[in-house]
Formats: sequence, C-alpha cells, structure tokens
Amino acid sequence: MNSLFASTARGLEELLKSELEALGAESCQIVQGGVHYQGDDRLMYQSLMWSRLASRILLPLTECGVYSDLDLYLGVQAIDWPALFGSDKTFAVHFSGLNEVIRNSQYGALKVKDAIVDSFTRKNLPRPDVDREQPDIRVNVWLNKDTASIALDLSGDGLHQRGYRQQTGAAPLKETLAAAIVLRSGWQAGSPLVDPMCGSGTLLLEAAMIACDRAPGLHRNHWGFTGWNKFDAGLWQEVKTEAQVRARKGAKETTSRFFGYDNDSRVIESARANARRAGVADLIAFTAQDVLKLTNPLPEGPAGTVVSNPPYGERLESEPALIALHSQLGRIMKSQFGGWNLSLFSASPELLSCLQLRADRQFKAKNGPLDCVQKNYQLAANPSGGAVAQLADDYANRLRKNLKKLDKWARQEGIECYRIYDADLPDYNVAVDRYADWVIIQEYAPPKTVDATKARQRLFDVIAATLSVLELPANRLVLKTREKQKGTSQYQKMNEKGDFFEVREFDAKLWVNLTDYLDTGLFLDHRIARKMLGKMSAGKDFLNLFAYTGSASVHAGLGGARSTTTVDMSRTYLEWAERNLRLNGLTGRQHRLMQADCLSWLRDADEQFDLIFIDPPTFSNSKRMEESFDVQRDHLALMSDLKRLLRNNGTIMFSNNKRGFKMDLAGLAALGLEAREITDKTQSQDFARNRQIHNCWLLTHAGKE
Repeated sequence: MNSLFASTARGLEELLKSELEALGAESCQIVQGGVHYQGDDRLMYQSLMWSRLASRILLPLTECGVYSDLDLYLGVQAIDWPALFGSDKTFAVHFSGLNEVIRNSQYGALKVKDAIVDSFTRKNLPRPDVDREQPDIRVNVWLNKDTASIALDLSGDGLHQRGYRQQTGAAPLKETLAAAIVLRSGWQAGSPLVDPMCGSGTLLLEAAMIACDRAPGLHRNHWGFTGWNKFDAGLWQEVKTEAQVRARKGAKETTSRFFGYDNDSRVIESARANARRAGVADLIAFTAQDVLKLTNPLPEGPAGTVVSNPPYGERLESEPALIALHSQLGRIMKSQFGGWNLSLFSASPELLSCLQLRADRQFKAKNGPLDCVQKNYQLAANPSGGAVAQLADDYANRLRKNLKKLDKWARQEGIECYRIYDADLPDYNVAVDRYADWVIIQEYAPPKTVDATKARQRLFDVIAATLSVLELPANRLVLKTREKQKGTSQYQKMNEKGDFFEVREFDAKLWVNLTDYLDTGLFLDHRIARKMLGKMSAGKDFLNLFAYTGSASVHAGLGGARSTTTVDMSRTYLEWAERNLRLNGLTGRQHRLMQADCLSWLRDADEQFDLIFIDPPTFSNSKRMEESFDVQRDHLALMSDLKRLLRNNGTIMFSNNKRGFKMDLAGLAALGLEAREITDKTQSQDFARNRQIHNCWLLTHAGKE
C-alpha cells in the first residue's frame, strides 16, 4: 500500500475525500488543504487519472526536524535518491514555508538540491541535471515550523491543467474549482446545464466531462511519475485504456445537454476550441449573447440547472452596473427558469443578495486569495404573477414620491440638476442627485457603530432600487463615497476620464464632470443664490472669490455685468470656469480669471467692485495658502478686506457651509457694515430637508442698501 497525499483548495477537502473514497482510497484523513489516503499502485494511478478536485498528488517520503540548514541537508540526504530515479532524469525542487533558520525559500530549495545531487555523487554516480520548466521528477518540500515534509510530486504540472484549455477569459476559474462548483451545484448528469456568462467555458466543460464519464487526466501529456524508478508502465497503460473506453462509451450514452453564453464573441470562439480539445464539443451549444437577453433554451423541459461565476467588482464605479446585472439576472431566472436549480459562485455575497432569491444551500471556498461563496437556489416552478418585492421598499417609495414632486418643479424652473433624495430615511444615508440624464449616489460614511457588511448591503439595495425606480441604465449611475474633507482634498483628482457634459441651470449652460473629481463642478444648493446674483449684476463690476468653476460668474455675466473677475487657487477649476464662460459667450478682457490664494489676493488688491460673491471653505490649511483659515474665527477679518474693495453702493453676498455659523454683527457694525441674512430665500425645495446645508448673507455699507 502507498501512503499518499492529495492537496486541494481550502474548502474542498470534504468533497475531495468523498471523491477519493469513491475511487477506492482507504484510511482517508482530512487535513487543512488536502487529504491523506492509502491505496495500491492501481489506486494511485487511478486517483491521478480521475481526481477532478485534487491540485496535486504527492508520495510522502520522510519528515525531518530543521533547526539548522545542516539539519535540512542531512534529512534530505538520508533518502536513497538513486533508488528513486536515475542520473539520466532531470529534477526540480519546490520549497515552501520558512522558519527561524530557513528564511528564504530559494535558499531552502538550494539546500535540498545540493543534498539530492550529493547523494548521487557519494555513490560515484553521475549527478542529475536540474530542469525548472518540465523536469522528469518534482520534489516537494514543505517546511512547517521546525518540521520539513519531503515528498515526490506524482502530478508534475498541477492537476488543474487538464490539457484542453489554451485560451481563457479575463478571470478564469481553475478547472479543479470549476469541477467542485459543478458537483456542489445540485446538477445531475443527464439533465441540462446552462451557464449564461460562461467565459472560456470551464464550468460547462467540467460538467460535460462528468456527464460522459471522461477522466480529467485523459488529455495530459506529461506526468510527474513517469521518471520514477517504480513507474509501472504496463499498469498505467491499463488505467489509461480503461479511461479511454469509458469516455467513448459515455459520449454515446449521455443524455445531458449544455448551453453556454457570453457577450464576447472572441471568448465564445475560445470556449468552442477548448471544448474540441476536451472531446466534448458535440455536447455544448455556445452562443455569443448578452446575459440580459437570456431565455430558457428548453422551455418545454426537462428542468435543469443554471450555474455560473458572474463578474464582481473591486471598484465603486463598477458596482452600479454589477448590481443592475444581478438584479436583472434574478428577474430572468424567475421568469424563464421556473422549476430549475440555480447555483452561483461569487466573491461578493452582497451582489448575490440583489437576485432577491432565498438560497437553499451555500458553500464556502477559496478562489486564489479570494474568499468566495456558492449559493444554490430552487426556482419556483410556477412563479406568482404578482410584482416582485422591491429591494429597500421604503427607500424606493420615498424616492418615487420625491421624484413625482421634484421632476415637474425642475422642468418648470428650467433646471436639469437637482437633488432627488437627501438622507430622508435614517437607514439609507445617501444623497441622490440628478444631472440631466445621469444620477449620482453619494454615500455618506456610516458611523463606526454600524456593521460594515450591513452598511454595504444597504448601499447595494439603494443602487438597485434607484436604477429600478428611475428606469435608469446602469452606465448612467455614478457612485461616490463622501467623507469629511480637509485641506486641499476638494481639489483631489479621482480619475482621468475627461467625461464633461453640458447641463442647463435657468438661462445658464454649464459643464459638469461626474467622475473625475470629488465634486461635480456645480454646487446644487447655491442654485438660487446664483440666480439672485444674475439679477443683481446688470451694469456692475462683479467679483467672485473662491470661485470654483465660475458658475456664479456665468450667471453674473448673463445678467449683464459690466465685468467679471473670477479668483481661485486651482488652475484646474479656473480652466473649467473659462470653459463655462466661453460656453455662454462670455469672452473678452472684461471677463478676467485669476489664479491666486484668495485671502492673499484680497489683502493686496486695490480695485473696486459693485457686487462681490464669496463662498469660502469652512476650514482650510492648504500648503498653497499662507496661513490656515477658519470661517467662524476669521470672517470678520475677511469682511474688513472685502469692505475696502466694495464701492459705496455695493453689495457683498457671503455664503458658507458651516453648521451653526454665527455672524459677528457687533464686529460688522464696528467695521461700518450692515448684514441681512437671506438663507431662507436661497434655499430651494430639493434641499428642504437640510436647512443647514449653507447660510447666506447680504452685506452693505452701514446706512446704505
């Protein structure tokens, strides 16, 4: 009897144990990452030929304590290597694990290699050569703490390399994992199987090979045991011949039918080529088709299984599309595949929840470094004709209600950008803004007391419900996470897409960009203030400080201002402001743009203006500013500088976003300025829930209006 070890991906050990026992393995014992088992030479060869789940099959040779590099060398040399393979064979060493004395795997491998070579030379035998690419013999050494386990790798290349796959899709599953997914899916050989997002076809190919009793090792050309002195070529040929006979018989007898779809025609061609090499091309119908156009290929039956590894995202910008995909996939499954089984393997359980289906079973497994879950669903044979329950039902209802009221108002006002939802419900702490045909969902960072998984699930629900209620294409929704910003973070660039598009605000046309920056180029809550500035500007010299993208300057220019001066520290935003002015025909020397620290510019300027708009940050400590700025602390000094620039009958509109801001009225009076708060007059109904989003004041010389 041989004592053997079959390694596998974590999470598949129990499945592998059952498979080995079915082959005839004895004394199976599960450990993390594999199964120890025993069997004669025939069983050993059969497990190599037939295991669909094992990554490698090893023949353990010995273990030794490693307290120095000499211990490792002597432990390896104690094995009679010339009895295992000849000098004419090449070999390679795979070494994994470190400890206090072996701190580098390459060094450990070198010590093992030296010990093997020296065991030949000590017997006056020629030394065997090393071949790292495709050796005749692979030696596997695993160092765990102070114990080294030394084994022959009977597999050669990993057993997932079946020999049929030459080209793959963007994120291929290993064949061993694909086989496990199929085995866990609930699919039974003889029944149909559909993969609506099949990529290079691995799930379908593994299932088809199971259905026609085709051994996974049948197409492999190179093995790790053929260079071993104990290799029994006759017995191996018997095992191989038996597998060939079973495959031919199985291909004739199977009644299973397989259907694969992918929206990339080139990937579908690769899948077809893989199927030909695997010998199962006649069983699988591959079609280039978008998953959202999926229909049941066997509407009259029999019922089967839908199995897939749908895409998932690691970037926020990809999530709206993926949430839409999963939501629509759930609807397709209910409407087209009643009575079927559905099994999906994913690294994102949250996305699977968007299916709006209840899983009957679930399994955990690793896909490389990723923690994944496989969920199995039984689709109702006769789905009710009633409406599907809406995810985040209370949020969806509120959004629908808001939209009905605000949509009509916005059209009447002549505005295309407005807030539809503003954290109306405590469980859905987001803002939803419409920009013409686009929508932004801004997620406010949840408190640390809220479970991160629950917060993320709620966000997924919000996105799915928003897409549904607004009947919005997923590629028209942008997701952003908002946190309190400090210093210059408002100028932080997020992407380089350059996706600018034009929107309308009353009589003004403005460029916005929803993807490249933290902000969009348009502060929606200042909309009415900008309109007021336009009405106040006729024939006046207008100054816009902390101007951002110059939208206030555009309104002033359209309102008939004699001149506009736009000042901001950011070159990026000044260039944006210039584009906004040009879009509205506001060009010429009377429309100036100045890049400067506004506070320094104010102190040094000696010009006069009739109308000044200033919307400073609540706090800033930018490196490009000479000193920090706090709007509560420093607003009086700011007004002193502004008064110097203000003509006798001029007006300052002062706005800021600090909650609880207190204007120093006594200090203003001492400066000779009068202040009148107009916050209520600058708030529009889409910000009715957030009365403190900004405060706004008009200031004039004392005794003058």
